[in-house]
Amino acid sequence: MKVLVAPDKFAGTLTAVEAAEAIAEGWRRRAPQDELDLAPMADGGPGFVDVLHAALDGALLAVTVTGPYGEEVPATVLLDGDTAYVEAAQACGLDLTPPDEREPERATSRGVGDLVGTAADAGVRRIVVGLGGSATNDGGAGLLSALGATSEPPGALDRGPLPLTDLTSVDVSAARDRLGDVEVVAASDVDNPLLGLTGATKVFGPQKGVAEDRLPTLDSALERLAAVTDEKVARHQGAGAAGGLGFALLLLGAHREPGFDIVAKAVRLAERASEADLVLTGEGSFDFQSSSGKVPYGVAKVAEQAIRPCVALAGSVLVGSREMRALGVEAAYSVVDLVGKDRAFAAPAESLAGLAERVARTWSTSRTGDPGE
Repeated sequence: MKVLVAPDKFAGTLTAVEAAEAIAEGWRRRAPQDELDLAPMADGGPGFVDVLHAALDGALLAVTVTGPYGEEVPATVLLDGDTAYVEAAQACGLDLTPPDEREPERATSRGVGDLVGTAADAGVRRIVVGLGGSATNDGGAGLLSALGATSEPPGALDRGPLPLTDLTSVDVSAARDRLGDVEVVAASDVDNPLLGLTGATKVFGPQKGVAEDRLPTLDSALERLAAVTDEKVARHQGAGAAGGLGFALLLLGAHREPGFDIVAKAVRLAERASEADLVLTGEGSFDFQSSSGKVPYGVAKVAEQAIRPCVALAGSVLVGSREMRALGVEAAYSVVDLVGKDRAFAAPAESLAGLAERVARTWSTSRTGDPGE
Protein backbone atom coordinates (compact mmCIF):
# COMPACT_ATOMS: atom_id res chain seq x y z
CA MET A 1 0.00 0.00 0.00
CA LYS A 2 1.27 3.49 -0.86
CA VAL A 3 0.38 6.39 1.42
CA LEU A 4 0.88 10.07 0.59
CA VAL A 5 1.55 12.14 3.73
CA ALA A 6 0.77 15.82 3.04
CA PRO A 7 0.17 17.83 6.24
CA ASP A 8 0.41 21.53 6.98
CA LYS A 9 2.29 22.81 10.02
CA PHE A 10 0.81 22.23 13.48
CA ALA A 11 0.98 25.90 14.50
CA GLY A 12 3.13 26.52 17.56
CA THR A 13 4.35 22.94 17.85
CA LEU A 14 5.50 21.31 14.59
CA THR A 15 6.57 22.49 11.16
CA ALA A 16 4.99 20.77 8.18
CA VAL A 17 8.21 18.81 7.65
CA GLU A 18 8.27 17.69 11.29
CA ALA A 19 4.58 16.78 11.18
CA ALA A 20 5.05 14.65 8.06
CA GLU A 21 7.99 12.85 9.65
CA ALA A 22 6.05 12.22 12.88
CA ILE A 23 3.08 10.79 10.99
CA ALA A 24 5.41 8.57 8.97
CA GLU A 25 7.18 7.32 12.09
CA GLY A 26 3.95 6.30 13.78
CA TRP A 27 2.49 4.75 10.62
CA ARG A 28 5.55 2.56 10.13
CA ARG A 29 5.17 1.09 13.61
CA ARG A 30 1.83 -0.38 12.64
CA ALA A 31 2.34 -0.94 8.90
CA PRO A 32 6.06 -1.20 8.10
CA GLN A 33 5.34 -2.73 4.68
CA ASP A 34 3.56 0.40 3.45
CA GLU A 35 5.39 2.78 1.12
CA LEU A 36 5.20 6.32 2.48
CA ASP A 37 5.58 9.39 0.28
CA LEU A 38 6.14 12.56 2.34
CA ALA A 39 4.94 15.86 0.84
CA PRO A 40 4.88 18.57 3.55
CA MET A 41 2.57 21.41 2.52
CA ALA A 42 2.01 25.13 3.11
CA ASP A 43 -0.40 27.82 1.92
CA GLY A 44 1.82 30.92 1.95
CA GLY A 45 2.06 31.31 5.72
CA PRO A 46 4.79 30.10 8.09
CA GLY A 47 6.80 27.25 6.57
CA PHE A 48 6.24 28.38 2.98
CA VAL A 49 9.94 28.66 2.12
CA ASP A 50 10.97 25.54 4.06
CA VAL A 51 8.40 23.39 2.27
CA LEU A 52 9.36 24.75 -1.14
CA HIS A 53 13.04 24.28 -0.41
CA ALA A 54 12.43 20.64 0.45
CA ALA A 55 10.56 20.18 -2.82
CA LEU A 56 12.64 22.31 -5.19
CA ASP A 57 16.09 22.05 -3.59
CA GLY A 58 17.02 25.56 -4.74
CA ALA A 59 19.65 27.77 -3.14
CA LEU A 60 18.91 29.51 0.15
CA LEU A 61 20.24 33.03 0.56
CA ALA A 62 20.55 33.97 4.25
CA VAL A 63 19.79 37.61 5.06
CA THR A 64 19.11 39.81 8.06
CA VAL A 65 16.00 41.98 7.86
CA THR A 66 13.98 44.37 10.02
CA GLY A 67 11.66 42.64 12.46
CA PRO A 68 8.16 43.82 13.37
CA TYR A 69 9.46 46.23 16.04
CA GLY A 70 12.66 47.37 14.33
CA GLU A 71 14.93 44.63 15.64
CA GLU A 72 17.09 42.52 13.31
CA VAL A 73 15.81 39.03 12.48
CA PRO A 74 17.27 36.26 10.29
CA ALA A 75 15.40 35.26 7.14
CA THR A 76 16.00 33.45 3.86
CA VAL A 77 15.33 33.93 0.17
CA LEU A 78 14.88 30.75 -1.85
CA LEU A 79 16.33 31.03 -5.33
CA ASP A 80 15.15 28.48 -7.89
CA GLY A 81 16.15 29.31 -11.44
CA ASP A 82 14.74 32.72 -12.32
CA THR A 83 12.22 32.64 -9.43
CA ALA A 84 12.70 33.78 -5.85
CA TYR A 85 10.43 32.76 -2.98
CA VAL A 86 10.15 34.77 0.23
CA GLU A 87 7.98 34.34 3.30
CA ALA A 88 6.45 37.35 5.03
CA ALA A 89 6.18 35.50 8.35
CA GLN A 90 9.97 35.22 8.57
CA ALA A 91 10.19 39.01 8.76
CA CYS A 92 7.02 39.99 10.63
CA GLY A 93 5.40 36.77 11.81
CA LEU A 94 3.34 36.31 14.95
CA ASP A 95 5.73 33.56 16.03
CA LEU A 96 8.57 36.09 16.38
CA THR A 97 6.99 37.61 19.49
CA PRO A 98 5.34 36.03 22.57
CA PRO A 99 1.59 36.75 22.72
CA ASP A 100 1.89 39.05 25.75
CA GLU A 101 4.55 41.19 24.01
CA ARG A 102 2.79 41.83 20.70
CA GLU A 103 2.14 45.46 19.79
CA PRO A 104 0.18 45.50 16.53
CA GLU A 105 -0.32 49.26 16.69
CA ARG A 106 3.38 49.86 16.06
CA ALA A 107 4.45 46.67 14.21
CA THR A 108 5.96 47.27 10.77
CA SER A 109 6.18 45.17 7.62
CA ARG A 110 9.45 46.80 6.57
CA GLY A 111 11.33 43.49 6.80
CA VAL A 112 9.15 41.99 4.09
CA GLY A 113 10.23 44.84 1.85
CA ASP A 114 13.84 44.02 2.75
CA LEU A 115 13.24 40.45 1.57
CA VAL A 116 11.55 41.49 -1.66
CA GLY A 117 14.34 43.98 -2.36
CA THR A 118 17.00 41.33 -1.78
CA ALA A 119 15.20 38.99 -4.16
CA ALA A 120 14.98 41.72 -6.81
CA ASP A 121 18.69 42.48 -6.43
CA ALA A 122 19.45 38.79 -7.08
CA GLY A 123 18.41 39.31 -10.69
CA VAL A 124 15.38 37.03 -10.76
CA ARG A 125 12.47 37.55 -13.13
CA ARG A 126 9.75 36.44 -10.69
CA ILE A 127 9.27 36.92 -6.95
CA VAL A 128 6.67 34.91 -5.05
CA VAL A 129 5.79 36.37 -1.66
CA GLY A 130 4.12 33.97 0.79
CA LEU A 131 1.55 35.85 2.86
CA GLY A 132 0.14 34.68 6.18
CA GLY A 133 0.79 34.59 9.90
CA SER A 134 1.84 38.24 10.12
CA ALA A 135 1.96 40.29 13.31
CA THR A 136 1.47 43.52 11.37
CA ASN A 137 -1.56 45.59 10.44
CA ASP A 138 0.11 48.45 8.57
CA GLY A 139 -1.32 47.86 5.10
CA GLY A 140 2.15 46.97 3.86
CA ALA A 141 3.32 50.55 4.43
CA GLY A 142 6.62 49.33 5.84
CA LEU A 143 7.21 47.16 2.77
CA LEU A 144 6.57 50.13 0.51
CA SER A 145 9.05 52.26 2.46
CA ALA A 146 11.76 49.59 2.38
CA LEU A 147 11.47 49.49 -1.41
CA GLY A 148 11.78 53.26 -1.74
CA ALA A 149 8.30 54.75 -1.32
CA THR A 150 8.16 58.17 0.37
CA SER A 151 5.45 59.96 2.30
CA GLU A 152 4.29 63.25 3.75
CA PRO A 153 4.89 63.56 6.60
CA PRO A 154 8.27 61.81 6.17
CA GLY A 155 8.76 58.54 8.05
CA ALA A 156 5.04 57.83 8.48
CA LEU A 157 5.28 54.52 6.60
CA ASP A 158 7.79 52.89 8.95
CA ARG A 159 6.14 53.04 12.36
CA GLY A 160 3.10 50.80 12.19
CA PRO A 161 -0.49 51.75 11.39
CA LEU A 162 -1.12 54.72 13.70
CA PRO A 163 1.04 57.33 11.87
CA LEU A 164 -0.80 56.51 8.64
CA THR A 165 -3.71 58.57 9.92
CA ASP A 166 -1.70 61.74 9.30
CA LEU A 167 -0.70 60.92 5.73
CA THR A 168 -1.20 63.63 3.14
CA SER A 169 0.59 61.83 0.28
CA VAL A 170 2.52 58.69 -0.64
CA ASP A 171 4.75 58.33 -3.69
CA VAL A 172 5.38 54.68 -4.65
CA SER A 173 7.15 55.38 -7.97
CA ALA A 174 10.61 54.57 -6.57
CA ALA A 175 9.33 51.27 -5.19
CA ARG A 176 7.90 50.35 -8.57
CA ASP A 177 11.18 51.30 -10.23
CA ARG A 178 13.06 49.11 -7.76
CA LEU A 179 11.10 46.09 -8.95
CA GLY A 180 11.26 47.06 -12.60
CA ASP A 181 9.94 44.33 -14.89
CA VAL A 182 10.06 41.62 -12.23
CA GLU A 183 6.80 39.68 -11.95
CA VAL A 184 5.56 39.73 -8.36
CA VAL A 185 3.10 37.16 -7.03
CA ALA A 186 1.17 37.57 -3.78
CA ALA A 187 0.78 33.98 -2.62
CA SER A 188 -2.26 33.87 -0.37
CA ASP A 189 -5.50 31.98 -0.05
CA VAL A 190 -7.10 34.92 1.77
CA ASP A 191 -9.51 36.89 -0.43
CA ASN A 192 -10.45 39.66 2.04
CA PRO A 193 -10.28 43.30 0.92
CA LEU A 194 -8.21 45.80 2.86
CA LEU A 195 -11.00 47.69 4.63
CA GLY A 196 -14.37 47.27 6.30
CA LEU A 197 -16.22 44.45 8.01
CA THR A 198 -14.41 41.76 5.99
CA GLY A 199 -11.11 43.63 5.85
CA ALA A 200 -7.68 43.06 7.34
CA THR A 201 -8.27 44.82 10.65
CA LYS A 202 -11.74 43.55 11.52
CA VAL A 203 -11.14 39.93 10.55
CA PHE A 204 -7.50 39.37 11.43
CA GLY A 205 -6.70 42.18 13.87
CA PRO A 206 -7.88 40.34 17.02
CA GLN A 207 -5.56 37.38 16.42
CA LYS A 208 -2.66 39.84 16.22
CA GLY A 209 -3.62 41.36 19.57
CA VAL A 210 -5.70 44.35 18.49
CA ALA A 211 -8.24 45.19 21.20
CA GLU A 212 -11.88 45.31 20.10
CA ASP A 213 -12.24 49.00 20.87
CA ARG A 214 -9.14 49.80 18.77
CA LEU A 215 -10.29 48.08 15.59
CA PRO A 216 -12.06 51.19 14.15
CA THR A 217 -8.96 53.33 14.76
CA LEU A 218 -6.64 50.96 12.92
CA ASP A 219 -9.11 50.45 10.10
CA SER A 220 -9.30 54.24 9.71
CA ALA A 221 -5.51 54.38 9.46
CA LEU A 222 -5.56 51.88 6.59
CA GLU A 223 -8.42 53.79 5.01
CA ARG A 224 -6.20 56.86 4.96
CA LEU A 225 -3.36 54.88 3.35
CA ALA A 226 -5.75 53.71 0.65
CA ALA A 227 -7.10 57.25 0.12
CA VAL A 228 -3.67 58.67 -0.68
CA THR A 229 -2.61 55.73 -2.88
CA ASP A 230 -5.37 53.78 -4.66
CA GLU A 231 -8.80 53.08 -3.16
CA LYS A 232 -9.71 50.73 -6.01
CA VAL A 233 -6.81 48.42 -5.16
CA ALA A 234 -7.97 48.35 -1.54
CA ARG A 235 -11.16 46.64 -2.71
CA HIS A 236 -9.39 43.88 -4.61
CA GLN A 237 -9.58 40.31 -3.36
CA GLY A 238 -6.53 39.52 -1.27
CA ALA A 239 -5.70 43.15 -0.45
CA GLY A 240 -6.35 42.37 3.21
CA ALA A 241 -3.95 39.42 3.34
CA ALA A 242 -1.25 39.53 6.04
CA GLY A 243 -2.39 42.77 7.63
CA GLY A 244 -2.65 44.50 4.27
CA LEU A 245 0.61 43.30 2.76
CA GLY A 246 -1.54 42.06 -0.09
CA PHE A 247 -2.63 45.65 -0.72
CA ALA A 248 0.95 46.94 -0.88
CA LEU A 249 2.02 44.23 -3.31
CA LEU A 250 -1.04 44.75 -5.53
CA LEU A 251 -0.30 48.49 -5.47
CA LEU A 252 3.13 47.71 -6.91
CA GLY A 253 1.65 45.65 -9.73
CA ALA A 254 1.62 42.17 -8.21
CA HIS A 255 -1.04 39.62 -8.98
CA ARG A 256 -2.51 37.14 -6.54
CA GLU A 257 -2.29 33.36 -6.75
CA PRO A 258 -3.47 30.88 -4.12
CA GLY A 259 -0.50 29.92 -1.99
CA PHE A 260 -1.67 26.33 -1.76
CA ASP A 261 -1.77 26.02 -5.55
CA ILE A 262 1.80 27.30 -5.85
CA VAL A 263 3.08 24.73 -3.35
CA ALA A 264 0.94 21.92 -4.76
CA LYS A 265 2.39 22.51 -8.22
CA ALA A 266 5.94 22.65 -6.87
CA VAL A 267 5.63 19.33 -5.01
CA ARG A 268 3.63 17.67 -7.85
CA LEU A 269 0.83 16.90 -5.41
CA ALA A 270 -1.77 15.83 -7.98
CA GLU A 271 0.62 13.39 -9.64
CA ARG A 272 1.73 11.91 -6.33
CA ALA A 273 -1.86 11.60 -5.10
CA SER A 274 -2.81 9.62 -8.21
CA GLU A 275 0.01 7.18 -7.45
CA ALA A 276 -1.09 6.64 -3.84
CA ASP A 277 -3.77 4.39 -2.36
CA LEU A 278 -4.49 6.73 0.56
CA VAL A 279 -3.82 10.42 1.23
CA LEU A 280 -3.13 11.73 4.74
CA THR A 281 -3.24 15.41 5.64
CA GLY A 282 -3.39 17.41 8.85
CA GLU A 283 -3.01 20.67 10.76
CA GLY A 284 -3.12 21.96 14.30
CA SER A 285 -6.84 22.64 14.39
CA PHE A 286 -9.22 21.05 11.90
CA ASP A 287 -12.23 23.37 12.14
CA PHE A 288 -14.76 25.36 10.11
CA GLN A 289 -11.98 27.63 8.83
CA SER A 290 -10.36 24.67 7.08
CA SER A 291 -12.66 25.31 4.11
CA SER A 292 -11.16 28.80 3.64
CA GLY A 293 -8.24 27.78 1.49
CA LYS A 294 -6.33 25.94 4.20
CA VAL A 295 -4.05 23.03 3.42
CA PRO A 296 -6.27 20.06 4.46
CA TYR A 297 -9.10 21.32 2.26
CA GLY A 298 -6.76 21.74 -0.68
CA VAL A 299 -5.19 18.31 -0.18
CA ALA A 300 -8.64 16.73 0.13
CA LYS A 301 -9.73 18.30 -3.16
CA VAL A 302 -6.63 16.98 -4.91
CA ALA A 303 -7.28 13.53 -3.44
CA GLU A 304 -10.89 13.70 -4.60
CA GLN A 305 -9.80 14.50 -8.14
CA ALA A 306 -7.48 11.51 -8.01
CA ILE A 307 -10.35 9.38 -6.62
CA ARG A 308 -8.37 8.57 -3.49
CA PRO A 309 -9.63 8.63 0.11
CA CYS A 310 -8.30 11.43 2.31
CA VAL A 311 -7.89 11.18 6.08
CA ALA A 312 -6.94 14.06 8.40
CA LEU A 313 -4.81 13.89 11.55
CA ALA A 314 -5.06 17.06 13.61
CA GLY A 315 -4.18 18.48 16.97
CA SER A 316 -7.90 18.98 17.55
CA VAL A 317 -10.97 18.24 15.44
CA LEU A 318 -13.80 20.74 15.79
CA VAL A 319 -16.12 19.72 12.95
CA GLY A 320 -18.68 16.96 12.75
CA SER A 321 -18.78 14.12 10.26
CA ARG A 322 -21.16 15.95 7.92
CA GLU A 323 -18.93 19.05 7.70
CA MET A 324 -15.88 16.82 7.41
CA ARG A 325 -17.23 15.00 4.39
CA ALA A 326 -18.29 18.29 2.83
CA LEU A 327 -14.60 19.19 2.93
CA GLY A 328 -13.77 15.94 1.14
CA VAL A 329 -12.28 14.22 4.20
CA GLU A 330 -13.36 10.66 4.95
CA ALA A 331 -12.36 10.74 8.61
CA ALA A 332 -10.48 13.01 11.01
CA TYR A 333 -8.62 12.04 14.17
CA SER A 334 -7.50 14.23 17.08
CA VAL A 335 -4.23 14.13 19.02
CA VAL A 336 -5.91 15.88 21.95
CA ASP A 337 -8.63 13.22 22.10
CA LEU A 338 -5.95 10.54 22.22
CA VAL A 339 -3.43 11.91 24.74
CA GLY A 340 -4.98 15.07 26.21
CA LYS A 341 -4.11 18.71 25.63
CA ASP A 342 -1.17 18.90 28.03
CA ARG A 343 0.57 15.87 26.54
CA ALA A 344 -0.16 17.01 22.99
CA PHE A 345 1.72 20.28 23.57
CA ALA A 346 4.47 18.81 25.75
CA ALA A 347 5.44 16.09 23.25
CA PRO A 348 3.85 17.03 19.92
CA ALA A 349 5.89 14.80 17.60
CA GLU A 350 5.56 11.75 19.82
CA SER A 351 1.83 12.36 20.30
CA LEU A 352 1.21 12.78 16.57
CA ALA A 353 3.20 9.62 15.86
CA GLY A 354 1.04 7.76 18.36
CA LEU A 355 -2.10 8.98 16.63
CA ALA A 356 -0.75 7.92 13.23
CA GLU A 357 -0.05 4.46 14.60
CA ARG A 358 -3.67 4.21 15.74
CA VAL A 359 -5.01 5.46 12.40
CA ALA A 360 -2.89 2.94 10.49
CA ARG A 361 -4.65 0.21 12.43
CA THR A 362 -7.88 1.18 10.66
CA TRP A 363 -6.71 2.43 7.29
CA SER A 364 -3.68 0.38 6.25
CA THR A 365 -4.43 -2.74 4.25
CA SER A 366 -0.99 -4.15 5.09
CA ARG A 367 -0.98 -3.41 8.82
CA THR A 368 0.61 -5.75 11.32
CA GLY A 369 -0.33 -6.28 14.91
CA ASP A 370 -1.64 -8.78 17.40
CA PRO A 371 -3.66 -11.71 16.05
CA GLY A 372 -7.30 -10.81 15.60
CA GLU A 373 -6.72 -7.09 15.19
